Amino acid sequence: MSFGPNPWQQTNWDWRAAGNFIGGGAGTGLLFACAFFATPLADRAWTSNWLLLVGLALVGCGLACVWLEIGRPMRALHVFFNPYTSWMSREGFVGMLLFPAGLMAVLGFSGWIWATAALALMFLYCQSRMLPAAKGIPAWRSRLVTPLVFVTGLCEGYGVFVLLGLVHGRATGPAVFSFAALVLARITVWILYRRAVDTSLVARARAALDVAGSRLLIMGTVAPVVLLGISLWLPAGAAQAGLIAAAGASAAVTGAFVKFTLVTRASFNQGFALNKIPVRGVRVNS
Repeated sequence: MSFGPNPWQQTNWDWRAAGNFIGGGAGTGLLFACAFFATPLADRAWTSNWLLLVGLALVGCGLACVWLEIGRPMRALHVFFNPYTSWMSREGFVGMLLFPAGLMAVLGFSGWIWATAALALMFLYCQSRMLPAAKGIPAWRSRLVTPLVFVTGLCEGYGVFVLLGLVHGRATGPAVFSFAALVLARITVWILYRRAVDTSLVARARAALDVAGSRLLIMGTVAPVVLLGISLWLPAGAAQAGLIAAAGASAAVTGAFVKFTLVTRASFNQGFALNKIPVRGVRVNS
């Protein structure tokens, strides 16, 4: 059903909108992780700071998905017209600052990595406020959607960071423990969110979120924690790095699936009801 009194699934935001949340969340989370665990080096900027470029590329891919979603892509600049009420406009303005700041950090200029991290958090926060603004979608309008999207983005970014640790070698103890803490925080927020919205969901939305929740629990939480636990008993080397990378990949991919489900499969509106139906020739007392 596309229209009627019963709830129907919105079609304005599809996989392209989900791609913005996935790419933007993972990219900004990765940039934030780099500020603490991969400080740029000025003497070997392009060779040692490539991880920042990966984060910026992920954010750029997410924004490109938004551009593809727009019905008239050449009017994409209209997104900047309403920053006072639109979180998407605010996201665009923060993005305009994020990319030059990130490039300065890539070049190794002192202090720019922290400016990039701050802008990354602002960008992620703007994203986390978009879905709750749609009051007609029960799965989106909960206040807990904001912390869910925010924590999931950080978890995805940290997951990508430890995944790429096989290459950059900076997935040390503090980074791994921070990643594990985010994994546990994400499942906690998810449980609270599901309890808050369960009674307002239609059957198909509830079923979609149940599938996402089961994967988040098994593949996005239990599996990464077990892999990280096993890695603690192994000596530093390829086997340990491989387990940590597998944990990061599992958490990041599962987070992306949760966002995709939330945006595209659980996005049923609440429908509408007419308590009094007008009939020609019959006067209805109010």
